[in-house]
Amino acid sequence: MTAPTTEPDTVATATDEGAALKVDALWKIFGSRSDKIIGTPDADLTRKELQEKTGCVMAVKDVSFDVAPGEVFVVMGLSGSGKSTLVRMLTRLIEPTAGAVHLGDADITAADEKALRELRRKQVGMVFQHFGLLPHRQVIDNVGFGLEVRGEDRGERRERAQQMVDLVGLSGYERSYPDQLSGGMQQRVGLARALAADPDVLLFDEPFSALDPLIRRDMQNEVIRLHHEVGKTMVFITHDLAEALKLGDRILIMRDGEVVQVGRPDEVVGAPADDYVKDFVSDVPKSHVLTLRWVMRDPKPGEGDGAPSLPADTVVREAARAVLAADGPVRVVEGDQVVGIVDDEDILRVVVAEDRPK
Repeated sequence: MTAPTTEPDTVATATDEGAALKVDALWKIFGSRSDKIIGTPDADLTRKELQEKTGCVMAVKDVSFDVAPGEVFVVMGLSGSGKSTLVRMLTRLIEPTAGAVHLGDADITAADEKALRELRRKQVGMVFQHFGLLPHRQVIDNVGFGLEVRGEDRGERRERAQQMVDLVGLSGYERSYPDQLSGGMQQRVGLARALAADPDVLLFDEPFSALDPLIRRDMQNEVIRLHHEVGKTMVFITHDLAEALKLGDRILIMRDGEVVQVGRPDEVVGAPADDYVKDFVSDVPKSHVLTLRWVMRDPKPGEGDGAPSLPADTVVREAARAVLAADGPVRVVEGDQVVGIVDDEDILRVVVAEDRPK
């Protein structure tokens, strides 16, 4: 399989002009005098070596990325990779040891307590694995709780809360209490509560990891639907590669507190940065993730003239029927430009490889 000429990113960059969220050289080292480690040879030690030498734990090491407005940016890694520490530093629930976080024009790392409270109330919505619903309050009041804290009029916040209840598919459950709802429904309440404040960015910290597989799949689909409807910028933390590939416009993979690779799902699967990522994606059905960019080839003179065309970002599985049904090669296009060509052999090469024993 021939990879596109563009190499996968090692540092994430916002694709739109201006970043909704910008993280620059963020560090978190737990332990005494941890701020003295950065910039010294000790910062280059492995986690184990650093802990043995200094007693400090390197949780997040020199992480930088941008998130574009409206993007779903997924941070994934195994337990202990630093991903949950990272997301908590974005709103200073955990204080960074060094580095900067900007939300639009706001410097979160430089904000005083008052500014930070306002930012958390109005600009950032957070959804955690543990729902944190108030058990003595009905769904409608749980959803509107953040608006109540902000001091908004009762009638207005009830109206906004009802809109969010309807948006997440909980119409008819407004007067229910949390213990009367399933886990998936409780998480929908958490989503509605986060959306009610109309934040600029939504942060998700493994919100579905405690749910049953079928409910988890439904909630993933719900996030996709809500993103299409409200277009919020989202940062989503997960340890599940399938979830990352399903949800993410781009994926950042962490290991031992460091960035291993950043890229679109097809870049991560098609051109893993190292053996760690390669092992991660080894069981992923490539036809479900790779786009035609990864299987197309340069046409011979005259080949494909007058042939049907498909966009270069079409996933191989989705393109298979059209390519296999065509009488000859199919052109691959970006806008008005033909960038390559594919035929049934190019498609089958990917599909057949998935069926071979590993």
